Amino acid sequence: MTDLSLALSPLGPNDLPAIEKLDERAFGPGRFALTAYRLREGVAPDVGLSFAARVGTLLVGANRITHIVAGGAPALLLGPLTVDPPFRSRGIGEALMQRSLEAAKKAGHKLVILVGDEPYYKRAGFKRVPFGRLTMPGPVDPARVLYCELEPGAFEGLKGPITKVA
Repeated sequence: MTDLSLALSPLGPNDLPAIEKLDERAFGPGRFALTAYRLREGVAPDVGLSFAARVGTLLVGANRITHIVAGGAPALLLGPLTVDPPFRSRGIGEALMQRSLEAAKKAGHKLVILVGDEPYYKRAGFKRVPFGRLTMPGPVDPARVLYCELEPGAFEGLKGPITKVA
C-alpha cells in the first residue's frame, strides 16, 4: 500500500465538487469527450461502491462506480479512478479500486467494466474484452475496454452494446 496515513471512505454528498476539481487537475478538460463519460453523464455514482481517499483532510484520490447495462446484463462501470498527480505511485489507486470491487461483490454485483490500461488493471483481475463482444457509445480503443468478473462466468455469453441503465 502506501506509507501515507491514508483513509478510504464512501463518497459523501459534499465530495463531488472536490472530486470534479481533482479530475480536472488529473485529466484536463478533454475528459468530457471520452466515451466512458457519455455513460456517466447525468447518472449519479453509486455512493456505496464509490470511495474517496484522504491524507488527513486532503482529498488525494477518488473513484466512482456507475450502474450500466453490458450486453443486456446489469454491470458496473468503474471510473474515473483519479489520484492527484503528486500522490501517484503510492498504491492509492489500487486501494480505491480494491475497496470498490470488494464492496460491489459483497453487494451481489457480478461484473465490472472499465476503459483503461490493461497492464495496470490486470493486477485486480481485469481482462480485455474480446474484440466485437461489447460496444461502447462512441469511439474507444477496443484494447482498453476491460472487464472483471466478480462472480465466475458473469461475462460468459455477453455480447452487444454497453448502455446507461434505463
